Formats: sequence, structure tokens, C-alpha cells
Amino acid sequence: MNRFLQLHFLTFYPSANLNRDDLGRPKSATIGGVNRLRISSQALKRAWRTSETFEQSLGGHLGQRTRRIGEIVRAHLEAQGVQAAKALKIARDIARVFGKPKPETDEHPTHTEQLAFISPEERGAALDLAERIAAGENFDPRKQADQLLRRTDRAADIAMFGRMLADNPDFSREAAVQVAHAFTTHRVAIEDDFYTAVDDLKTRSEDAGAGFLGEAGFGAGVFYLYACVDAKLLVRNLAGDTMLAATASAALVQAAATVAPGGKQASFASRARSHYILAEAGDYQPRTLASAFLQPVAPLEHEGDTLAASVDRLTKTRDAMTRAYGACADQHSSMDVTAGTGTLGDILRFCRQTVETAG
Repeated sequence: MNRFLQLHFLTFYPSANLNRDDLGRPKSATIGGVNRLRISSQALKRAWRTSETFEQSLGGHLGQRTRRIGEIVRAHLEAQGVQAAKALKIARDIARVFGKPKPETDEHPTHTEQLAFISPEERGAALDLAERIAAGENFDPRKQADQLLRRTDRAADIAMFGRMLADNPDFSREAAVQVAHAFTTHRVAIEDDFYTAVDDLKTRSEDAGAGFLGEAGFGAGVFYLYACVDAKLLVRNLAGDTMLAATASAALVQAAATVAPGGKQASFASRARSHYILAEAGDYQPRTLASAFLQPVAPLEHEGDTLAASVDRLTKTRDAMTRAYGACADQHSSMDVTAGTGTLGDILRFCRQTVETAG
């Protein structure tokens, strides 16, 4: 039995502003009394879920987070010749299952107040039900939500990251994947990039000033990321489809290793790949190894090689935890680019096998 798949990544990002706060500066956190760069789990999951990696591996099994399900239903009915007022009423009734609709007087009366995470099966059911209602079938959205909503289906991203439906909590789903905020293993000072833009049509006879002045924060560092997959819950969320769950876990790992949030990429081109990955499998209580970096990696540690120092810290902390608490995993697989050991393919095969045998 391998219920839990634990994942640890060390990734170096050069100068970047991947995830901004409300002031446009890189998100940060104080850990061990010093400032670190941070990438929120929400930003990471959004980047992975909308990536080509997910689309190529899980196309047809991805949900949509939207307030516009009623708009989709309304357009579908009107395209089939349903009178506009009738299509609007049906669309609002169906939207009500997923969330509270906006007032009829609103500019977008078919939108819901909240975002809803909707699976392909639920979207298809909504369009099918709308056609039946238009043909004369009765429907009460307060009593017949189960005609649309699913407790389990084959939407891999909903199965992994979960969803909450405030008005129909019986159809909420517990996330099978927990993702921590990534943070730098060392102290970081956020720097400011003062930049200008020149007006190409300005003549030499005019003033020499720039057409625009701007400022943007940035930082660089080695980020530690931890994620935990409850393989049994993932299979259960996917209606028992073990092979799809295995494919989803592999897509998750590949995306985490190769896909970054898109913030300011046009300005920094901070495309990166993980240099170190550790995957662990077992039935033991999961645990993060973030404490390896409670004390920040020092500038001269490992002769100034912050990445090597971070790998060393991580592996030593894992060994120390094992000595103190006993094994936290029965099996593991690792990849270290600098040391030339392991491959991403090895990690993906390990993850697929873990989920396939989760039981």
C-alpha cells in the first residue's frame, strides 16, 4: 500500500517577479527571522492547471473555474432557436445550482456571484438538461441539483485540487493534492528595476526625456516546494479510475518540475526546471522537509553553491527525521541534475506506479 506520494522540489529562478502582491512587488515571507521570496500555492496550481503539460496529458479531463455557466447555457439555447426570454430563465435556473445568480437587472444576469469549478461531465449535463427544460421538462434547482452536480467524475484537476460549492456543500470535493507555498532556501533582498520607455517618434529637437518611467521589483533564488498526494483519495475522486489518477499524478509532477507562473515572464524570461526532485511513497503520516531551511542557507555554505547546499540540507534533514521518527516512506526516487543522477522519467514512472498500487 502506498497511500501518500510526497514530493520535494528545489528550483532555481533567476531574476523574476513570478507572483506579485497588491503593490506589484514579488510576494515574500519571513522565515527563520529573515526575508524570503515566496510563490503562493494558488499561483502554482493555476499555472499547472492551465499549462500545455496538463492539456496534453489530461485533455478532456479538465474542469473550468467560471462564473459563466449560465451564459454558456443561454448561448446554447438561443443557437437552437429558443426564444431569448425563455433561454434567459432556463440559464438562470441552471446557474443557480452552481452559485447565486446575479440580479436579473445586472449587466450579466446569467453570471453567478461566485466562481464554480465545473467538470466536463457537469457542463455536458447542464446543456442536456437545458434542452429538456426548453422542451417542457420541469426542473427545481433547489431540489434537483443532483441532476447536474457530481460527487465524483473524471475531472482530474477538480479531483486533485478540490472545490467548494457553498450552496450545495454535498457536492464539494476534498482536494487529493496539498501544495505548500514555495519559498527560497536563503535570505533574499527584493531589488528594484527602474526602467524607461522611449517614444520612437520623438524628434531630436524635442526634450531628451523618456516617454515613460517605471519601477518593478524582482528577486532571484533557489525555491523549495513541497506537495503531498493522497493517492487513495485521488482514485476515489476520479470514480475509481486508477489509470487516470496515475496519469494525473505524473502530469502534476511534470508540471511542478517544468512550469512556472507567467508573472512578468516577458520582462525576465525566468523559465526554469527543477534541479532536484525527491518523490517518496508510503502509508506513513506525511511531513514537509521545510525545516531544513529554517536557518537560511549561508552565502559561503558549500563554497557558495546555494543549490548544492540546499540539496545537502534537504537530504540531511530527511535522514535526521528518519532516525528520530522512523521511516516516513517505504520507497523513494530522486533526481539531481548537478550530480547527474536520476531523470524526470524515473520520477514520473515512480509516481505512476505509486498511484496504480495505492489500493
